[in-house]
Amino acid sequence: MSAPVEVLPSLVDVPPKPRRHRTPLASVALHGTMLAAVAIALFPVVWVFLSSLKPRQEIQRSTIDLVSSPSLDNYRAVLFDTNFPTWFLNSVIVAVFTMLIGIMMSATAGYALSRFNFAGKRGLMWVFLLTQMFPVAILIVPIYTIMANLGLIDTKLSLIIAYCTVAVPFCAWMLRGYFDTIPKELDEAAALDGLGPFQTFWRVILPLARPGLAVTAFYTFITAWGEVAYAIAFIQTSDNYTLGAGLKQFVPQFNQRWELLTPAAILITIPAGIVFFFAQKHLVAGLTAGGTKG
Repeated sequence: MSAPVEVLPSLVDVPPKPRRHRTPLASVALHGTMLAAVAIALFPVVWVFLSSLKPRQEIQRSTIDLVSSPSLDNYRAVLFDTNFPTWFLNSVIVAVFTMLIGIMMSATAGYALSRFNFAGKRGLMWVFLLTQMFPVAILIVPIYTIMANLGLIDTKLSLIIAYCTVAVPFCAWMLRGYFDTIPKELDEAAALDGLGPFQTFWRVILPLARPGLAVTAFYTFITAWGEVAYAIAFIQTSDNYTLGAGLKQFVPQFNQRWELLTPAAILITIPAGIVFFFAQKHLVAGLTAGGTKG
């Protein structure tokens, strides 16, 4: 007579492991750490904002007062007594065109690297990667020479081109990784429907790549919006200054104008905050997809 066969319990019958609960002390430590990190991150912004409301003599006092004679006089002086509005508009123009050109070039290059095999593909990818290893200080002189030979010094176009050389290689590499996550079967189905490569890219792939495009838009905008080195090197007249070069005029070697610099620093965060607000829901998905593929 054969031995009875032991019947293994079904996986369905196995009770799930109870969720591990944090102790009150661990919860307090975790939330305390998070609050401390938030306070450290927000402190410089809050300090600059409070300083922007103080008169000049209060900002330069040795004693620390969080709020002292608050007023909007500094903001009025920046907006109406300086060239800040012109610098602001120049920065918006440069950043927007850098963002649009950067998205177009990065998306098309990333899609080509993801979907097509062509001579020099691997070398091109290495070139994109190697360009990120050079510091700005090394690149200023050769790019300045190129711009001077083209007659583009003291123009917004010179900054747009320079910023695209910084942003496009990184964004193309990132978008290539994101396009790799989109099944190639969609391209094949589009081809069966009679769509060409560009129509497939424009009508099928791009709508699915919104998270990656959002990261590209945010990165290219911030690259142009907060840049200082190229702006100081390429722009020579005040009417063409961007914010990076213009705000430097508020902090000369002697007699620093902190009552103008602090409100200007708060005002320039508004466009970046607006771009981040519209792109935030796609940022995590775009960064993780582009960073884990490739």
